[in-house]
Amino acid sequence: MTSRYMNPYLAGFLLGLVLLSAVFISGRGLGASGAVKSLVGEAVYRVAPAHAAQSPFYSSYVGRDKEPAWKTWLVFEVAGVILGGFLSGLASGRLRWVTEAGPGVSRTRRWGLATLGGALFGIGAQLARGCTSGAALSGMAVLSTAGFVTMMAIFGTGYACAFFARRLWIGTKGA
Repeated sequence: MTSRYMNPYLAGFLLGLVLLSAVFISGRGLGASGAVKSLVGEAVYRVAPAHAAQSPFYSSYVGRDKEPAWKTWLVFEVAGVILGGFLSGLASGRLRWVTEAGPGVSRTRRWGLATLGGALFGIGAQLARGCTSGAALSGMAVLSTAGFVTMMAIFGTGYACAFFARRLWIGTKGA
């Protein structure tokens, strides 16, 4: 099985075309966190419709006068990302279940830290009223100052944290 990766400049250019296509087709930029809110709101509405109707949060997403979550643009977008990732892995020969971890971290710890990081990113997306796709990519595409600040904060924080986490990937001898 070969491990082929796309040229990052080509991938960035194609991502720009995807963003342009999303705006042209749907009139909206890219984003993912709204899909989770829509699906959770729909689930709460199906289980406890009275609670969802009385809640300011849930009622803004679901109700008798609103479209079901599975008909919203963001839910289709996220489903497309999952399907596209699967097809990309299949086409490049990299479709397998692998947990990448350096010598300084166990597989269990890697999964735990990844889950914690994902949860913190999700909470951050809620507090920021949008995810990196919406705030950074779509924001930068329309030359929004907030989009540029968001992207600098994301990469700056990642770079700063990588310095402290590198020992987990190269082992304690190289740190």
